[in-house]
Amino acid sequence: MIRRFRSLPIRSRLALLVAAAVAFGVAAVSVTCWFIVRGKLYDEIDKYLQDQRQPQQYALVQVVLNDCSKEPGSDNSGMHGRFDDYAQVINSGGTVCVYDFSAGSVRVTDGDKAVAKHPRPQFNQTTPRNGTDSKGNDVRVLTMPLIVRNFPGEPPGTTVLYSDRAYVVAVPLKSTQSTLNDLALVLLLVSGIGVVGAGAAGLAVARAGLRPVDKLTEAVEHVARTEDLSLRIPVEEDNEDEVARLTRSFNSMTSALANSRELQQQLIADAGHELRTPLTSLRTNIELLTRSEETGRPIPPADRKALLASVKAQMTELASLIGDLQELSRSDAGQQANTVVTVPLQDTVEAALRRARLRGPELTITADLQPWYVRAEPTALERAVVNILDNAVKFSPDGEAVDVVLKDGELSVRDHGPGIPVDDLPHVFDRFWRSPSARALPGSGLGLSIVARTVQQAGGEVSLRPAEGGGTVVTVRLPGAPTPPPETFPDQAG
Repeated sequence: MIRRFRSLPIRSRLALLVAAAVAFGVAAVSVTCWFIVRGKLYDEIDKYLQDQRQPQQYALVQVVLNDCSKEPGSDNSGMHGRFDDYAQVINSGGTVCVYDFSAGSVRVTDGDKAVAKHPRPQFNQTTPRNGTDSKGNDVRVLTMPLIVRNFPGEPPGTTVLYSDRAYVVAVPLKSTQSTLNDLALVLLLVSGIGVVGAGAAGLAVARAGLRPVDKLTEAVEHVARTEDLSLRIPVEEDNEDEVARLTRSFNSMTSALANSRELQQQLIADAGHELRTPLTSLRTNIELLTRSEETGRPIPPADRKALLASVKAQMTELASLIGDLQELSRSDAGQQANTVVTVPLQDTVEAALRRARLRGPELTITADLQPWYVRAEPTALERAVVNILDNAVKFSPDGEAVDVVLKDGELSVRDHGPGIPVDDLPHVFDRFWRSPSARALPGSGLGLSIVARTVQQAGGEVSLRPAEGGGTVVTVRLPGAPTPPPETFPDQAG
């Protein structure tokens, strides 16, 4: 049953839940109302029966006892009370003596016999109860001790308690039960109409409330079917409900996906463009070498050596470009293959410095490194620092110096090269971008892009500015602490 309910559409479930809630509330109110009305009606009957607690005339009681009929007679000349009232006298043995004006006889219970056997003068000795008459009709019964007045030999107005006798009065419940049945039918009809109306209202409210969800569903299906990420769902700016928040999240998601696809397509286009140059050069050189072998016309040794050197250089450049693309795509995924751990930044910089000194033996590289520990992926962080130092070595003239300083989480690398024009500064971290003066040098234009991504993933920031007196200063700021936390650091490759 629960599974079947969960398989229903949301609007159907909401309509059923609203209808069930209203049905429960209406049922509770209806039952409560019925019992309250029933109690009021019975209270009126009980009050009427209590009013019958009056001393009986001795002469009339004697007539009843002498005749002691179980059914009323036809002579109702002395009749009093309501036409359909029951009145009778009983003894402790259960013998019934009915008044002539009685509507009939009432069945006697053991409680009635006990009242007759042990009469008490207090009028409130018993309380009304439900019973039946001799024909099985429901009646409301009150049994009380029999008290008479004008007893022979007693002063006028004196009341006397009859021994071994009880006075029983009753009222039929037919009209009361009919009223309660009519009330129950009315309540049932009203409840049914209320539940049906609540279900219809719940369905209407569910449809109106889920209309934005339907639009969102249609949008998702459209995106899944057409892969059109430009779709946006309109939402009111001042609306802050759950559906509006979901719509804004969907719009943000599609916007992010569209940007990611655009960047991916741009990356593929740029990578294809950059790969075309070394591949074309490789093909040309290899074709020259192949044609020389096929035609039997040897290439002069100097030219052949130059061709092989060019092939080797182009292969090296191609391998470097592919490595940069792999690193950049790994960063684009937003997840590093290795675990992010606490890394001593000073050791990472020192390892990168050893590689830089090997690549620029003619340069003077100075370093002032203070301890600083950061949370990052060790391999990616070292590659980023190596890229920064490689650029400094590449653009520094022979005999110049490269200054490296690490202090309070700020790493600065200053070279004394030609520097970067101010107009080119906004583009230095773009993929495949290279300044006009650097296009003749080896490189793919991805190094600083990798640096920017790695630093951002570590929660830091990187900037590049012209240095006073010429050259360029690259500054990297990473959050961390000067002392290590209590954990084991990964080994840093030399």
